[in-house]
Amino acid sequence: MERYAPGKIEEKWQSVWEKASAFSTDKAVDKEKYYVLEMFPYPSGKIHMGHVRNYSIGDVIARFLKMRGKSVLHPMGWDAFGLPAENAAIQRGIHPSEWTRKNIANMRVQLKRLGLSYDWTREVATCSPEYYRWNQWVFLKFFEKGLAYRKLSNVNWCPECATVLANEQVENGVCWRCDSTVESKELEQWFFRITDYAEELLDFTHKLPGWPEKVLIMQRNWLGKSVGVEVIFNIIDSIETIKIFTTRPDTLYGVTFMSLAPEHPLVEKITSKGRLKEVREFVARIKAIDKRKREEAEKEGVFTGAFCVNPLTGDKVPVYVANFVLMEYGTGAVMAVPAHDERDFEFARKYFIPIKVVINPVDKALNPDDMKEAYIEDGVMAGSAEWNGMKNTDALPKIVELLETKGFGKKTVNWRLRDWGISRQRYWGSPIPIIYCKDCGTVPVPYEQLPVVLPEDVSVTGRGTSPLADASFADVECPKCRKPARRETDTMDTFVDSSWYFLRYVTPHETSLPFGSEVSRWMPVDRYIGGIEHAVLHLLYSRFFTKAMRDLGLLSIDEPFKNLLTQGMVCKAFMKCAEHGYLSEEEVDGEKCKECGREVTIGAVEKMSKSKKNTIDPDGIILRYGADTTRLFSLFAAPPERDLDWNIDGVEGSYRFLGRVWRLVNENLDIIKYVKPCGGDPGLTGFLKDVRRMTHFTIKKVTQDIEVRFHFNTAISSIMELVNKLYQWEGGLNTDLEKRVFRESIEAVVLLLSPFAPHMTEELWESLGNKSRLYETPWPCFDAEAVLTDEVTLVVQVNGKVRSQVSMPAGSGKDEVEAMVLKDKKTLEWTGGKGVKKFVYVPDKLVNIVV
Repeated sequence: MERYAPGKIEEKWQSVWEKASAFSTDKAVDKEKYYVLEMFPYPSGKIHMGHVRNYSIGDVIARFLKMRGKSVLHPMGWDAFGLPAENAAIQRGIHPSEWTRKNIANMRVQLKRLGLSYDWTREVATCSPEYYRWNQWVFLKFFEKGLAYRKLSNVNWCPECATVLANEQVENGVCWRCDSTVESKELEQWFFRITDYAEELLDFTHKLPGWPEKVLIMQRNWLGKSVGVEVIFNIIDSIETIKIFTTRPDTLYGVTFMSLAPEHPLVEKITSKGRLKEVREFVARIKAIDKRKREEAEKEGVFTGAFCVNPLTGDKVPVYVANFVLMEYGTGAVMAVPAHDERDFEFARKYFIPIKVVINPVDKALNPDDMKEAYIEDGVMAGSAEWNGMKNTDALPKIVELLETKGFGKKTVNWRLRDWGISRQRYWGSPIPIIYCKDCGTVPVPYEQLPVVLPEDVSVTGRGTSPLADASFADVECPKCRKPARRETDTMDTFVDSSWYFLRYVTPHETSLPFGSEVSRWMPVDRYIGGIEHAVLHLLYSRFFTKAMRDLGLLSIDEPFKNLLTQGMVCKAFMKCAEHGYLSEEEVDGEKCKECGREVTIGAVEKMSKSKKNTIDPDGIILRYGADTTRLFSLFAAPPERDLDWNIDGVEGSYRFLGRVWRLVNENLDIIKYVKPCGGDPGLTGFLKDVRRMTHFTIKKVTQDIEVRFHFNTAISSIMELVNKLYQWEGGLNTDLEKRVFRESIEAVVLLLSPFAPHMTEELWESLGNKSRLYETPWPCFDAEAVLTDEVTLVVQVNGKVRSQVSMPAGSGKDEVEAMVLKDKKTLEWTGGKGVKKFVYVPDKLVNIVV
């Protein structure tokens, strides 16, 4: 008997699968289709354990469904454009194209080493002109329909590098590369009008039952629909007005100041001369802060010197610029009601601004001087002659009516969602197919001239404007008047690439359209798998693209992904030395730093991070334990939706289990190799009957755990229990019947384990003398008669607490169960002498007695 040697086995079967094109998509139209897809990776050069887990989940589903007789589409590709390649090129002195393609080649080898059942004939890379040609084609279609447009927008600008920075390149208000203070600058930018689809995007979050509710809630919050009123505040001694949006017009009587975003165009117009220097300094400082951090920071602001008028009270209201107001939300201006808004309350207390109570609790009147926090609940109106004493909820519609009558406001719907800015002042991305001509204006590149190819003979330095602006790429002839013109030198946001790649997989070699007619058969994706971190933008943009392409007549579906599975993170504790910082496992000897001998601090278990050196190289794990063990551990250690804590003991445990299965088959191979499996119950009794019952119960449970619940960990656990049972085999394998029952159980173990550990199970299946390949073998069906039990154990609870267990014939009725349970000695200890108020019986499972 050979010892289990995963490296040798896995290399053999990967070669067999590749030569046989084992996982090419079955195009048989008489089979039910199933499109399973994991979010494609950025080619960083190395896969990590998060990739392993994500792709192993998808592979189990794909292999299982193929064995269940479905026509499965399971492709893979590369999200290959983007900033990381550009940064790597700058740091290493190589071209982004060279860096990216080398990484793709390396990662492809790694993924194949895991034995993933991808149809590699459908591979796409978004940096290929054959792919981004269709980004440009779709852009032009959007432009024709008015879904793509250009306008002035604020960007992060580094004056030293003379370039635009992405949000992630701004660290604490300074440029990540040169530490210069980042400024906010207005540039012409291209946008997709995603807001045209806001209502439909929101509506369909209630029509996606296959999506996790937490993801749908995140999308609803991002869309941020608010029904309220837009109110106009006139600025004193100016023709300008401030428009605000509020869902609480009942608090209008309590406005004591106005807050503007630093980017608001009115700031410069209304600020008094004496306040201009201080306001400009404040605005410049706040603009340099990441907008995501502004709202979390301490509330601060500066007075502009201007006042506006409350349209309902006539009060003179000071206008401030505040750090917590963002131009992207609402109108970029907020009416401040400190008595009834916590943020405004904090600001008012800091700058000694009056607080005016206009809603009191039902049982008392509030004193602004005594308030420790804002009162944000409903109550009764105060401080307004018309509505005093009325419930604020009753007064609210009347106040809206009054505003509309006086011409100071109107009912409106506000969205948190803003149009999608797709312009990037970077090199490594899809060129935007637009030409600017002095005579003809903005001219789309003719379709027949696509793709606009990204030139690779440029120098990427990271300084100054995009290298495209200095290249011969920018100078072009206007396609209308034939005069000299300039190309757009911005490239597209890489989210554009990933917003429709799942459609390209269907017909990746189509040359006349982005995708062919087969898309009607395969879409929508039946099961989409990826991290929760993509719950908003990627998924929202993909949904928008699908709806927009539908309206272009390219698709007939409303949503791209029927079911969504968001897997948890892979986490691991970090190790830190007081002298040398974070340490990798190779830098630690026992619990001490190898460099200085100091005791190492073991930190909290958290997401793997290169900066904390707590990542695990899958190649090393695969080399030592094999791909099957690596896959099995990632699937067994936790349910897919939960975080997985890395544990080398768990990896070794998975390896030992596969070794046990290997030995179980090989130790008995000579006895059962040419035996037919038991195909029924020819009068089985005792242990043989128990084994066959457990075998078919395991088939049933594993099938349901994979197909219905995606509880891979419990499915694997069930297989382990069956293996344990077979190791406890009683009486030897002497009779033909014993051999047949054992063979049936062994085959079940191999078949059920195959989606999780495909290499080893293929080897075992072949060694058992089977002529077919395992991946072509139908999934086993359970025998309904076999799983019936003669006797069941009932859990007995008294007043909700477990007090006993009673064995009864399966299928026993309530009366006979009640009679038996109430005579049970352990039960009597808790019920004796007490009146039974209720007797609840869950057939074949549970009894609960209420005394």
